[in-house]
Amino acid sequence: MDETPGKPRANDPTIEDVAAAAGVSIRTVSRVLNKSPKVNAQTRERIEDAIAQLNFRPSLRARAFAMRRSFLIGLVHNDRNALVLDSIQRGIVARTSARGYELIVHAAPLEAEAAICDVVGFAERSRVDGLVILPPISGVPGLAAALEDAQVPAMALSSVPIEGFAGVILSEERAAGAQVARHLLDLGHRRLAIINGPADTASAMERRAGFLAEAERHGGVSVAEASGDYGFASGVSAADHLLSLGQRPTGIFAANDIMAAGVLKVAASRGIAVPGDLSVVGFDGSLLTKMLTPALTSVLRPFSEMAAAAADQLIARIEGLAAPLPYQATLQIVAAESTGPAPQ
Repeated sequence: MDETPGKPRANDPTIEDVAAAAGVSIRTVSRVLNKSPKVNAQTRERIEDAIAQLNFRPSLRARAFAMRRSFLIGLVHNDRNALVLDSIQRGIVARTSARGYELIVHAAPLEAEAAICDVVGFAERSRVDGLVILPPISGVPGLAAALEDAQVPAMALSSVPIEGFAGVILSEERAAGAQVARHLLDLGHRRLAIINGPADTASAMERRAGFLAEAERHGGVSVAEASGDYGFASGVSAADHLLSLGQRPTGIFAANDIMAAGVLKVAASRGIAVPGDLSVVGFDGSLLTKMLTPALTSVLRPFSEMAAAAADQLIARIEGLAAPLPYQATLQIVAAESTGPAPQ
């Protein structure tokens, strides 16, 4: 027996069976399946009843062929953080599956020329109907224009505005970096430090700029800096450096949760109490914050909501529907066990 996925079996009900049961044309059934508004409520209900009674499941391949679409959405990234990717994928799938689309995920290189060739090639090979592109790939110069030339609709997530995409879901990460500085300053910390992300990424630059600007607004505040790459090992290395300083910081902002986990590890190995001797703040608000001891104070980014909004806008663009209401991500610091008053 042929059990090829997506291939109808001999006894499966067909769209013709649904049309006959509902007493309508095949075209009208197709409109209901594709959520067209051109069917009145009474007819739609009759067709939906027939679909339920017959246990009819439309063939994705047949639907795609008829509409000259693949019903595939691509997610393009260059992110090693599985927790972040999981939240984003769940947000997209929550929207795409309800509309009959499938999600395929593609990791792309970060170098500009290679990234453009890779992403455009992926879109052409997979024949996706559109793309959701995550930072830092979304910030690659020339990528938006190349996708527009290839007639591939694409939504971007970004910490800064980008021209050329079908739309951009923005997260105000500079303002969030300032929130972190204010949180530590309000707790009385005056010796601060930041572990930056990769210097060539907009997210790292925005978080750093906001944190430093807010710290500079207050007199008598020192800020030490260390470099990181958003990976755990770089967080450990940076923390080793910062906690070896003669005047070591009492408050450290790590530009993501994974590097903050590295700080907590080094502090524990040195007998530095968190938060008694040292306060630590991360960024992302991932599940990791609750898995660490102590629980990590972090800036919560609503990944699932951002991704869902991107998917909504992309599908509206693909299907020629009215654009959903604009979405603005709200980033908020969530205080937990890893921050407390500055030591006396």
